[in-house]
Amino acid sequence: MLVWTTVKAAMRSLFANKLRSFLAMLGIIIGVGAVISMLALGAGARKQILGRVTSMGTNLLIVRPGSNPMGGVRSGSMETLRLEDAQAILRKVEGVWQLSPLAMGRAQVTYTNQNTNTTVMGAAGTYFSIRSFEIEKGRPFTSVEEERSGRVAVLGSSVAELLFGKQDPLGEKIRVKTVNFKVIGVLKSKGDQGWFNPDDMVLTPHSTAMALVFGQIHLNEIDVQAREGADLKEVETGIEEVLRARHRLRPGEENDFFVRNQAEILEMASSFSRTFTILLGGIASISLLVGGIGIMNIMLVTVTERTREIGVRKAIGARNKDILRQFLIESLLISGMGGIFGIGLGIAAALAIGAFSEFQTVVSLGSVALALLVSASVGVFFGLYPARRAARMNPIEALRYE
Repeated sequence: MLVWTTVKAAMRSLFANKLRSFLAMLGIIIGVGAVISMLALGAGARKQILGRVTSMGTNLLIVRPGSNPMGGVRSGSMETLRLEDAQAILRKVEGVWQLSPLAMGRAQVTYTNQNTNTTVMGAAGTYFSIRSFEIEKGRPFTSVEEERSGRVAVLGSSVAELLFGKQDPLGEKIRVKTVNFKVIGVLKSKGDQGWFNPDDMVLTPHSTAMALVFGQIHLNEIDVQAREGADLKEVETGIEEVLRARHRLRPGEENDFFVRNQAEILEMASSFSRTFTILLGGIASISLLVGGIGIMNIMLVTVTERTREIGVRKAIGARNKDILRQFLIESLLISGMGGIFGIGLGIAAALAIGAFSEFQTVVSLGSVALALLVSASVGVFFGLYPARRAARMNPIEALRYE
């Protein structure tokens, strides 16, 4: 009952100075709103990044020539992978479900008077399922077309739109460099992945691309899909053993290829996004600190203004802890109400960012609870000093205060 009486007294005090109370809350409102919207932006970025990585295939390992770029040697600067390497991996490595050899490069693609410089990808028919591509129109190329170096092509959605507009491209002939290809399919759009746009490419059988488009016998990449439930690390080790044996590398000699594990890519992307979220949250939380300082300032002014009231209450029997409780509750009310309004502002800001920009936002219950908890903690931390100062006042001096 005494606590409820103290709460009512605190509410009366706050409403007696509405503008001052609101200004004290404003720092908390902005701080909580900023924290929630920034955490939502970070969570949205993380979801977007992981979604893009996952959309490029599951249980995926990528084999490329050269040393790992993290070690300082440019990927693809060596021509060490051959079609026979891909065949050996498929035959000898346990846990491999399917793979696709890749020969790729940039090339000029034309149709009548339309042309574009795009990525030309020579692949196997398994590439579509490995990379989770869906056909919107037509069909993928077949194993027979791979074996016979068929001059057929599947277009990314952007290339199809640029070359053909609203016209149906199926059955039409396009020219890649100096070679004519028949369009047999169009891919469903996946969207720009940042480092690579799967909508901006032309897919052909790898045998055709290697012999007729690029004139090469080496592969630029081998995409390997492991079986469901297989240990990607074990599959990666198996690939390394097979390729080292085929390339006749001695013990201790550096690999002339590297294998990138999709799980590692996901972990790296997740780590970057977590750091980004923490950075955004840390920057936004500075405004909470400023709001807390504002609460302390207002509470110190309030204690000074109500010195005689404190003296009267102590003279009629109020204990130090009663005075402490009263001013601490006032501080908590300011921060708590500011936190509630700030939650509304933060959610509205996050929804606005998602609606009016290309950034995705995700408001989680955890971030809302965290922001509310922090705002309450700010109220206790910054309200404790003014409350203790009021509680320790000498009642005689307080009564004499003018």
